[in-house]
Amino acid sequence: MTAAVRILVADDHRIVREGIVRILDESPDCKVVAEAADGVEAVERALEVKPDVVVMDLTMPRLGGLDAVRRIHAQLPQVRILILTVHEDEEYIVPIIKAGASGYLVKDSASTELTEAIATIAAGGVCFGPQATKILAEQYQRPTQLAEDPYGNLTDREREVFHLVVEGKTNKQIANVMGIALKTANNHRTNMMNKLDLHNTADIVRYAARKGLLPDAT
Repeated sequence: MTAAVRILVADDHRIVREGIVRILDESPDCKVVAEAADGVEAVERALEVKPDVVVMDLTMPRLGGLDAVRRIHAQLPQVRILILTVHEDEEYIVPIIKAGASGYLVKDSASTELTEAIATIAAGGVCFGPQATKILAEQYQRPTQLAEDPYGNLTDREREVFHLVVEGKTNKQIANVMGIALKTANNHRTNMMNKLDLHNTADIVRYAARKGLLPDAT
């Protein structure tokens, strides 16, 4: 008898997360071993429980899905990652796959598609929905026109600061959340703003909205 796939579900929208867990719990081939409500927690829980598959939203507070995928893939390369999101835009799909995701589905997919995708990537395959497959095919035909990373060349720490600023955190609060010195938080924020050519908090929030990087409302 094949063991059930051990799954970590990460989504900041509680109702959505509970719905995903409910769907997976109904499948005898799936076992949810952990949940996370933001990107930082997703990385922490992945390192703790070492699941077979991570099912993760793309837009989350504290640390976005793209960066969470990078961190999990770098530290746990054997863990397979499935992005489950509302975004179908080209600017998200290509970077998230480059970061290490093995699958990409939109949230209006049927529950059977979700469980089948998990089974596929847990077995070592890849699974992308119709829209992602279409975009990847287009990228293959025109490889010089790669989608742009919405975070530009920000480091992982600068991306984390970006999301904390969007949440309305002060530099002191950012330092506390990240466990770093206030001066270091100030430096990360300054570097982040310079790289994105942003001049104040309002600019950062507008940029996040324009790039689809705002956290989902709960």
